Amino acid sequence: MPTSVLRRRPAWAGRNYSLLTAAAVVTGLGSNSALIAAAFAVLGAGGDGGDVGLVAAARTLPLVLFLLIGGAVADRLPRHRVMVAANVLNCVSQAAFAALVLAGEAQLWQMMLFSALGGTGQAFFNPAAEGMLLSSVDGEQAGRAFAVFRMAMHGATLGGAALGGAMVAAIGPGWVLAADAAAFAVAAALRAFLDVKHIPARAPGGGMLSDLKEGWREFTGRPWLWGIVVQFSVANAVVGAADAVYGPLVARDHLGGAAPWGVALAFFGGGTVVGALLMTRWQPRRLLLVGTLCVFPLALPSAALAVPVPVALLCTVMFLTGLSVEVFGVSWMTALHQEIPEEKLSRVAAYDWFGSVALVPAAMALAGPAETAFGRTEALWGCAALVVVVTAAVLCVPDVRNLRRRTLRVTGTAVAAGHPAGTREPAPQD
Repeated sequence: MPTSVLRRRPAWAGRNYSLLTAAAVVTGLGSNSALIAAAFAVLGAGGDGGDVGLVAAARTLPLVLFLLIGGAVADRLPRHRVMVAANVLNCVSQAAFAALVLAGEAQLWQMMLFSALGGTGQAFFNPAAEGMLLSSVDGEQAGRAFAVFRMAMHGATLGGAALGGAMVAAIGPGWVLAADAAAFAVAAALRAFLDVKHIPARAPGGGMLSDLKEGWREFTGRPWLWGIVVQFSVANAVVGAADAVYGPLVARDHLGGAAPWGVALAFFGGGTVVGALLMTRWQPRRLLLVGTLCVFPLALPSAALAVPVPVALLCTVMFLTGLSVEVFGVSWMTALHQEIPEEKLSRVAAYDWFGSVALVPAAMALAGPAETAFGRTEALWGCAALVVVVTAAVLCVPDVRNLRRRTLRVTGTAVAAGHPAGTREPAPQD
């Protein structure tokens, strides 16, 4: 790399940070394209909204089941090895999914099986990745590093969503899924070069159950932490159902198909990029109060789909929602960075992720029956209302209103990345 490029790179953007960012961009492009492709693969095979929800739920269920184990494993083994193994599993499962779709022989149970394997890989990847990311930057520059990482990641979300919609329309969902498998292979290769010599060796523990109990005590001892996780357990579930199930159906019936829906998701990604750029400059003192207030707009996309509004207005709503939710995302990461000890990071992150996705499988599976029972419009309005209610409720927790940014350098800590539903895969990408 030229010396002039090295000089321009900030001091906190070292080798590990650069590798992690590059890998997140690669998988961000692939995964956000595949999110659209999977839904339209199910519809193309003759499935309905309920089948789309079942395939989405099949990916999320093992994520819920194995997250806590994944967190304990990531605090015991070298985290980069856990990440690479998870990426390899994702690559293989997505390649098999793509082969079935391209052969025109994909059945619902097969699509659910390969989605479940992908979710299993993600369960082990997420806690390990969070520890690796924030052990790669200096605590004094953590807030800016988080914002820049998320800006790159969400730029990939923007590109992946736009490419996904266009590619599904042009070449079909099977080839998009194949491209995602290739992206996982590239990301695994990049993450294999991570340097973990600077991470202190873990002290011998009393077993996995003991590790999980220690993580649970750390998690439940902080009301702001478990309060926001409970909030997002509901918000992620209803927003996930709206995006993964109702969004493609509304796009098919009212917006013109996959391409406009991909553009709308890309505008959300554009909003998150702008929000991350804002957070490289803005450092709100009351981290969680400001962040939580910015979660209320997460209800807007469901309301827009319920109407439904024209594509141009939907894109505007998605952009503003992405911007506001990204303020929460960076604030959440900064709060966790200054509060959670590094040696407990993956376990706490696992409880965080577990709470955030625990209700998603049920919401995905029930989205179709809810549409049948109440109507699609009514179900979407219900999603929007639930986001507002749980966000208002979490403001009643004093620590959410009062936790402040520290001005002194923080040492010996690391961060679990915030992953509200609006980020579409929580951060960092798998």
